[in-house]
Amino acid sequence: MTDSPRGVLVRFAPMIYGPTLLFALGEGAVIPLIPIIASQLGADVAVAALVAAALVVGQLCGNIPAGWAVARFGERVTMGVAGVIALVGTAALAIAPSLPLFAACVFVIGLCAAAFGLARHSFMTTRVPLAFRARALSLLGGTFRLGMFVGPFISAALLAIFGDEHASIWFFGVTLVGVVLLIVFGRDPEQALAAEERAARRGTADSREADDSGEPVTGSIPTTERAGVFRTMWRFRGVLARLGLAAASLSALRSARQAVLPLWGVTIGLDASTIALVVGVSGAIDFALFYASGQVMDRFGRLWAALPAMLLMGAGFIALAISAGSAQPAMWFAMFGAVLGVGNGLSSGILLTLGADVAPPADPAPFLGSWRTLTDAGGAVAPLIVSVVAAVASLPIAVAVIGVIGLVGAGGFARWVPRFVPRQR
Repeated sequence: MTDSPRGVLVRFAPMIYGPTLLFALGEGAVIPLIPIIASQLGADVAVAALVAAALVVGQLCGNIPAGWAVARFGERVTMGVAGVIALVGTAALAIAPSLPLFAACVFVIGLCAAAFGLARHSFMTTRVPLAFRARALSLLGGTFRLGMFVGPFISAALLAIFGDEHASIWFFGVTLVGVVLLIVFGRDPEQALAAEERAARRGTADSREADDSGEPVTGSIPTTERAGVFRTMWRFRGVLARLGLAAASLSALRSARQAVLPLWGVTIGLDASTIALVVGVSGAIDFALFYASGQVMDRFGRLWAALPAMLLMGAGFIALAISAGSAQPAMWFAMFGAVLGVGNGLSSGILLTLGADVAPPADPAPFLGSWRTLTDAGGAVAPLIVSVVAAVASLPIAVAVIGVIGLVGAGGFARWVPRFVPRQR
């Protein structure tokens, strides 16, 4: 490519990051209201939580089919079809008269979210140079975090204006219309960059014509074999079972943080506004560090961001568990909430970047489907671990278990990142 990596991202930012931001804004506005609307349709607390979990289950189930779709039809077509399906699912979500239909729509939106995430991840893997990859993917992760952070505030404003939870669902529909329009009518970065590469190769070939000796060209023309999803899983079982599980532990810590902080605040007797303030400050710290993570990974290596993040979060969970019997639990809660925010912020983009690093360059989508399934599974299992251990023992012990998982995951990163991730040049 004749352009700098930064120039490529600036030129195609609307198509690279725009659909992700719009989708995340709409999804972030709807997620807090899913349990509320489910309860209005007759669900009790347990069933409402199950309906909310259908979104995560949809993402888990959608990653591998999305990998196949991107490999077969391309990133743009996959995103466009997913956008249309999500738009239909959102309209059905808004008018769903029964709980089963509502839950099915939530599941379908989760499937479409998986397709969006994987399509963009695959594009960035193949098109962004290694020297700039971590920063580009951290920006992608930060764009998603921005949407999920701002979305609930938009939802609160819509509730104040219209007094109806369904207004946020219609807002999600409007953002999806914007996503589909961007995908259909916007400049396709995949095709544009491919055209630039072809032009550059033609220019190089023309410059060498004068040196043509007339000798026949020997050797075979290289071709790329496209392996299926399950063949790719088997071929890369080593990296998935090692580095993939370490990545899943990081996803588990992220998910556990979102579940543990509100529960811990309730356990030590804080009111809702104080809990919201601590969680909000932790989230703000997390969001503020997303680009710094990419800079660290590009300049010093992936391990320089992964290890501090895992050690901070693992130690933060364990220290929070130890503070349960302290004289000032609220102070420690605020402090360790900030520590977890720093750790999570330092990990921004790591899962995307490591997945891109170890994916086969010519056809990454099938591998990324398996990679994202593993990491999403880690995030889905963590709240269940907290719930089960807290029920059997206590919440502090459950939090300590999550901390131990973090420290074990840090050891996994230290062991497997140097082995599987290519050294930066």
